[in-house]
Amino acid sequence: MADILALVEHRQGTIRDITYELLTYGRKLTEKTGGKLTGVVLGHNTDRYTETLKKHAHRLVVVDHEVFKDFNAETYQVALVDIIKKENPFLTLIGNTAFGIDLCPALATKLDIPFTTDCIGVEIADTRVKLTRQLYDGKMDAHVRLSDSSSYMLTLRSGTCAAEEGSLAAEIQKIDAPVTNQPDYKKFIEYIEAAVGDVDITKADVLVGVGRGIKEQANLAMIEEFAKAMGGVVACSRPIVDANWLPKDRQVGSSGKTVKPKLYIAVGISGAFQHIAGMKSADTIIAINKDPNAPIFNEADYGIVDDLFKVVPALKNKIMEMKQ
Repeated sequence: MADILALVEHRQGTIRDITYELLTYGRKLTEKTGGKLTGVVLGHNTDRYTETLKKHAHRLVVVDHEVFKDFNAETYQVALVDIIKKENPFLTLIGNTAFGIDLCPALATKLDIPFTTDCIGVEIADTRVKLTRQLYDGKMDAHVRLSDSSSYMLTLRSGTCAAEEGSLAAEIQKIDAPVTNQPDYKKFIEYIEAAVGDVDITKADVLVGVGRGIKEQANLAMIEEFAKAMGGVVACSRPIVDANWLPKDRQVGSSGKTVKPKLYIAVGISGAFQHIAGMKSADTIIAINKDPNAPIFNEADYGIVDDLFKVVPALKNKIMEMKQ
């Protein structure tokens, strides 16, 4: 029986999406191992978090203190070292976010347990952990076996697992804070929101993602008109950004943004894993590509195998006709 521990990530009073992905992934692992999933909540005024999270885990271990209101890897490390030693989970899951990347290496080193980062797959068998990571910008998958241990730790890439609703009723265990002050050498001062462009693709209900299949920048006008007719906005894959046809804040993928619109229309996108990782949680995915073997069709709910330069104008005209 392998118990799993997952760290809850929150920012400015809001639970981050990666938390629900971690808890979903953790539940799926415990279904196979027969273990229990424990969520760890470090925060302040945590009742707002636990009420939402209790259906997603078997247990919630909660540390409620003002020092945990905002993330600080140093205070988190002190608390998690104590918790992990007491809980002795087989596997600790942390999001591969700025928080997780800052926290995980030092935490695993302090605990002297095997760990790795940026995983896209986890397999537990015979008390061993096999992980899947990507190399060479996603062109190759590496299957990694960590050295023998009674406990392991990893960070999981966002988008690896679509968040699902839980049906559990977690036992909530509150414990005292092992640290009550931030260290002088590393303190949280303030949170400054990164500047966004004229469009925030993470908040759009309808996204039209465009790839190298549009051939040239001049053809973006056709995509813009199509997106406007749909009531959506234009996003893109990495080659479009690399060509300077659209700004970086429009990029969807592992090196861009993760989006979860109600509708994602992939136009001229082949479907490399890096892009799929950023949009596969969309409610509905439609792919338009003339290559019937394009990987994007493996993720799409609906697919159109045809020339996008014929399909997109026809769809736009039909939508405009229906609006009249």
